Amino acid sequence: MTELRNFDLNLLVAFNFLMEERNVSRAAQKMFITQSAMSHVLQRLRQQLDDPVLVKTPQGMKPTQRALALVEPVASILNEVELVIRGSKEFSPAATQRRFTIATNDYVEFCLLPPLMRSVSRQAPNVEIHLVQTSGSLREAADAGDVDLVIGFDVILDSTPYVRRERLYTDRIVALVRRDHPDFPTDEPTLEQFVAAKHMLMSRREAGTGIIDDWLERRGLARKVSLVVPNFLSAPWIVASSDLVFSLPLRIAEHFVRLAPLRILEIPIEFPTYDLLMVWHSLQDREPAHAWLRREIVEICRGVVEAPAEEAPKPTRAKGHAPAWQFVK
Repeated sequence: MTELRNFDLNLLVAFNFLMEERNVSRAAQKMFITQSAMSHVLQRLRQQLDDPVLVKTPQGMKPTQRALALVEPVASILNEVELVIRGSKEFSPAATQRRFTIATNDYVEFCLLPPLMRSVSRQAPNVEIHLVQTSGSLREAADAGDVDLVIGFDVILDSTPYVRRERLYTDRIVALVRRDHPDFPTDEPTLEQFVAAKHMLMSRREAGTGIIDDWLERRGLARKVSLVVPNFLSAPWIVASSDLVFSLPLRIAEHFVRLAPLRILEIPIEFPTYDLLMVWHSLQDREPAHAWLRREIVEICRGVVEAPAEEAPKPTRAKGHAPAWQFVK
């Protein structure tokens, strides 16, 4: 085993860039050295760690398990060193001109962005928030370095060993119909009533199906999907002027019943609740501006969850269902 006094600590910086880029040339550019010099650094890393670190594959350079295990502790060490070098200068939201890029989806834009922007505009008027749609894997988003945060549901975010994550709250699926829909006399339809209705679906799948269709198919059932849309934008007005049933997260449904004459139904399907997660690369864990934005998002989510009941109509909860919203501490 290599003793610390014989280990070149400068190699940790190179290791960090190599793990970010998975490419010797791009890592060399970030270190302002030549590709040849970076290749030599990689060889020294391999010798001192007694591990290949990065291995060539048909899909490009891939890190070894030993290298992946070192990513988080090395990033933590470098963050600590950087804080020591910078000193303890206090972060000021009012003075920062930072731009943050958040990979997320329509749900977060609709539910969280308005209160977040009110808070950010008040505290940090020179901050810019840039939203991009989540695409590809969480690992790809984190490795690219172009995204500060990823916010989405746990069912669509893959796991990776060197990211931080925080659960914001939970949500569940309900259905939305026009207030005077003739086929639903109560807010708790039977499975037969639900399947027999015509449905509207938000889906980006080429097949135009969703998780409800997957659940029904496993039980030998199918619903009639009459309309597929790519986002939530037009949903409340389409549902309010038709007999279509639209299944969606409860928090968005609660917004929509304020906009149009709509009613929320409990769906007769045993779906689990879904955790909304905030995810970021461990390299940004202690960066003051980044930490400030994460705290703002957590507080916004706390406010969303703890909003007074009179602000939004609530569906009658079927016996045995988990609470519609629950803040995860």
